Amino acid sequence: MFPSTPASPRTPGGSARRNLGSAAPSPLSRPGGRKNLAVVAAASSPVLFSPVARRSGSLSARATPTRVIQHPSASETINYDVKAFGSSLPVKVMEALKKADADDQLSVQVDESGWAWLVHKERLIIWKIGQSPVAKLSLCKELQLPPSDFQWSSSLAAISCLSSSGEAPSLQSLAIMVATSEGSVRYWPNLAHEGSYMETFTDFGGSLCSFLTAVKGGSFILSSSRGQLVRLIPDSSGKIHQHALPQGQGMFSGIGRKVSSLLGILSPGHDAVISSVLWDKERSSFYMLTSSNLNKWEIDDSSERYILSWDINRILKEHITDAIWGSESNYEDIKGGVNIHYMDLQQNRDGLVILAAAWHPGDRPCLVYYTLITVEDKGYQMSDDVVVEVTQYNPSFQSEEEVLCCLVVPDYFSHAAYLYKEDEVFACSTGTGRISLPQEKIIFGIQGDSLLGAGSCTSLPIFFTKKSGLITILSRENISVLPEDLEDSLSSSVAGPRSESPAFDATSRLEIIAQEDKTKLLKAAFLQYCRKDIVNAQSMVVELFPSNADLDSDAELDRAVTQISVDLMDDYPASDPRWAESLPEAAGFSNTSLILLHQLEDKTKAHSFFIEFLHQVGVFERLGSFPVRGMPMATRLLLCEHAEKLAAAIVLKNHHSRLPDLVNAAILIALNKRECDIPPSLTPADVFFREVSQIDSIFECLLEEEEQMLKDMPIESIEWAQIVVNVNNIIKDMLQAACQYRQSRASLYKTGELPEREPEYIPWTASSGLRTAIIRQHGVILKMVYPQVDSNLRSIVAEQLVALLDCFLDGYVSQLKSVDRPADQERYSNLEMEYVQKRSELLSPLLSLGQYQMAAALAEKYCDFDILVQMCEQTDNQARLQRYMSQFADQNFSDFLFRWYLEKGKRGKLLSQPVAQHGQLASFLQAHEHLSWLHEINSQDLQKAHRTLQTLANMETRYFAKKKTLLGLSKLAALASDFSEDILQEKIEEISEQERFLLHQETLPEQLLAEKQLNLNDMPVLSASQLIDMYICDENRRANEYDFKKALDLLEYIDEEEEVDVNDLKLKILCQALRRDGWSSSDGKDDPIEASKDSIFVKILQKLLKEGVQLSEYLPEVKDLLQANELGNLKYNAYFEFVLKANYELYVQGQA
Repeated sequence: MFPSTPASPRTPGGSARRNLGSAAPSPLSRPGGRKNLAVVAAASSPVLFSPVARRSGSLSARATPTRVIQHPSASETINYDVKAFGSSLPVKVMEALKKADADDQLSVQVDESGWAWLVHKERLIIWKIGQSPVAKLSLCKELQLPPSDFQWSSSLAAISCLSSSGEAPSLQSLAIMVATSEGSVRYWPNLAHEGSYMETFTDFGGSLCSFLTAVKGGSFILSSSRGQLVRLIPDSSGKIHQHALPQGQGMFSGIGRKVSSLLGILSPGHDAVISSVLWDKERSSFYMLTSSNLNKWEIDDSSERYILSWDINRILKEHITDAIWGSESNYEDIKGGVNIHYMDLQQNRDGLVILAAAWHPGDRPCLVYYTLITVEDKGYQMSDDVVVEVTQYNPSFQSEEEVLCCLVVPDYFSHAAYLYKEDEVFACSTGTGRISLPQEKIIFGIQGDSLLGAGSCTSLPIFFTKKSGLITILSRENISVLPEDLEDSLSSSVAGPRSESPAFDATSRLEIIAQEDKTKLLKAAFLQYCRKDIVNAQSMVVELFPSNADLDSDAELDRAVTQISVDLMDDYPASDPRWAESLPEAAGFSNTSLILLHQLEDKTKAHSFFIEFLHQVGVFERLGSFPVRGMPMATRLLLCEHAEKLAAAIVLKNHHSRLPDLVNAAILIALNKRECDIPPSLTPADVFFREVSQIDSIFECLLEEEEQMLKDMPIESIEWAQIVVNVNNIIKDMLQAACQYRQSRASLYKTGELPEREPEYIPWTASSGLRTAIIRQHGVILKMVYPQVDSNLRSIVAEQLVALLDCFLDGYVSQLKSVDRPADQERYSNLEMEYVQKRSELLSPLLSLGQYQMAAALAEKYCDFDILVQMCEQTDNQARLQRYMSQFADQNFSDFLFRWYLEKGKRGKLLSQPVAQHGQLASFLQAHEHLSWLHEINSQDLQKAHRTLQTLANMETRYFAKKKTLLGLSKLAALASDFSEDILQEKIEEISEQERFLLHQETLPEQLLAEKQLNLNDMPVLSASQLIDMYICDENRRANEYDFKKALDLLEYIDEEEEVDVNDLKLKILCQALRRDGWSSSDGKDDPIEASKDSIFVKILQKLLKEGVQLSEYLPEVKDLLQANELGNLKYNAYFEFVLKANYELYVQGQA
């Protein structure tokens, strides 16, 4: 038995170094891939951390009676109960234990995923474990291990669960890898098929394997005793790929001869021996504890990054020595001779927890002091704050081998810790909590029992004893994790009616009563959970909200969960005497902190336990939605909102301490708007901070107070601008605290529910009221304050404005993400348009004020390309533009820039892009061929330029002059290109043919063009039919045989698609030619040939003859010509008929 309040290690009476009896040597399997290790020597390295005094707290016991069956093989215990865990062991496990000889090496591993495995000789038996007393006998498999000359160990086996979080565990979803000490590796991708496995070998160059750990993406890390690490990645083709993890410079040196050729694994250059490894799934971090260092890697799906090596020996030795022997008069003599071994590594919410043992051979008696060191990992360095807890476990030193001990930290959210050896467990705490758990040794070796392994499951410590199988150790006191006294108030609230809350719509009285009952019962289950009675809490929740229930039940669950969350947030501090007269009858929770800040911190802590509770009892995944601010919101996000408001309230309270006048004035405005009475015993701040759910009402009130003060104060006063700075800081810090919580805890509030099924998400930090407030403050800063203040204050308010706009735009991004799905495309488009408009309106003024860096920071984060381009143009920063093209390549920044240049008429800039952008510019210009040929000529791609120009010329119909120019340029590009002679000739001929056609338009009579008010420079391209009409029309009064001959020549260019009958058109041309002359006999010439020799028609016939045209085939029959309507009155002229037939006879028949 140990006193529950730890005393100083060196004081007589309640000594934390009191002798608890010696420990027998034992090879133990360790949780998280741990095994028996040799005792190691420590080294040092240069990192400094400030020592922090060991913290301890007093214990106020509140025993909750529970029915306990005392475990027969454990010694009689005072503060703890030893209970059987889960169902009876599978038959295969019991048979293995029965058949094992006394000297057989047995080891067991308990994995937090709910699986355990026993290794006995060359066999591994794996089975499913859980708190339920109903056995799952089907979930058990026996596997054959690879042959080995050494003992097999459970720490060289690891499982990877391939099922998604919502699925029940099954053999099909479980993969397992095992290794021997020599490095033979065997992998079963599917435990349901134990006969199907793959193998490989990892050579550590003489070092034996120590640990096998499952990490990210279904892969594993194999560790050697000398700290060499290899990543093993199985693939679907049956291969196991392996590569060494990168090592830090100076951490290890040299390369093993055998291994270097295979893997290039770095081997250590000193005697560092691996003690423990730890995989942090949440942060994807892998830690290795050696005798001298703590090393860390970040693990991706297929790669790793070495982060740090922390010299624990040099940094921690002084901390540990000082905590144990610091009060001794001869401390300086003692500390040089102290031996320290670092043995195990675990973690909880406070950081990494290292188990170390320290002894001084000169002590009489010489005791071993087991110590827990907690240090927070800050990412790329370890925290300067180190908490050293010297436990009261201090047996006599027998030998270095007997010093070995292992550690279990079962619950990430608590401070409980369990040290264990082969025949005993020591229960204690890490020393980082305000309350310390009672410390006690539980002996198992009295009746010949022994521990074969340990681990944790459902946040409970699980031990495997040879005689009794799986057992757990529970504190009898059931100390609640809730802040002190809050749990008692919670109990009373379960008994009395709950407080009404304005967060809910009015419903019928019967519904309220039914809902109250469920809310009360869920609250009672939460209370049980906080007292560590997880089994009862779970069963209460299952009964209240069965998983097979209907939708109404799930709606009740959402309502009950939301109500409790609001009750926690808006709790009345009942134990604060000033509130005693102001409490509603039986308020839901109460809180004893007299200081407002502590009240808010306690609410935050209680709320975090509530979220943890919802996860642990399995209802968080079932949460749906709940109405808030007139719209449904996913309940999980509403719970996150409550926690965010608590974070924001704490920030506001800190500002209240620094700026009481400003914040109190705003608080009074808020309370007046709510028509809240302030009891004489309380301050306005007491009333306001009690109701955290309404904390966002402060923003508008701060702006109202700011506006009034700006009006009342002279601009020249120092305080005038400072008001705005203070208001900015309050709003900014509150919003940033909320957003930071939302981002950092996102994984805590995720469920298996598809986001597509959730309603649109508008964070409270993006509500219409808050958006209006930020826009209003944007105007105050830029229009009122900025022009009036000096450069120093300008940069301050500009930075503050950037932070406010960051929160504003982040809210829009969250909202947009929630509707980015096929069913909501119209809503997404409308919201995006609103977002883009607001973004431009808010960022553009920063450019006009020359705050380019500020504008760039926001525009880069929120991809406002228009602002970025404007900024680069205004500052003529081409290098920055090029950087953006690379930075935002996947978002088509280049296309945006090119389009911007086009719209602004900056074609010179568009076409003068550096060579690196030519590919992107070419792609963009494919849709803008009128410019792409210039880029192609600039890039010396003349063949492509020729083709582009020819395409443009063929498409050009609007301007004749442009078509002619494009053809000419196309011909020049072809002549300058490297076309072969034959192809070039063909292309030139093709262009020339088009130019010959255009010549007909180019040579239209000037008189005709003037008559029709046309100009060759701006007239459209005419078709062959249109040109014929021009040449033969009546307006062409000076038309002669050449004009009509051109019209006939143009018949060749009539396109089939024009649907024009060429013969009809030819007839029309000839008729128009005939009508141009007077066909009367009054001139006295009797010879028809002589009389018609100067007519246009005859001159056309003579030209055709000269060209060798076969007139009989070319001309229409004379009778067809005479009957043509186009002849008009000539049809009835006998003399004309006579002359026409005579000419036909002369020219047509004469040619024949």
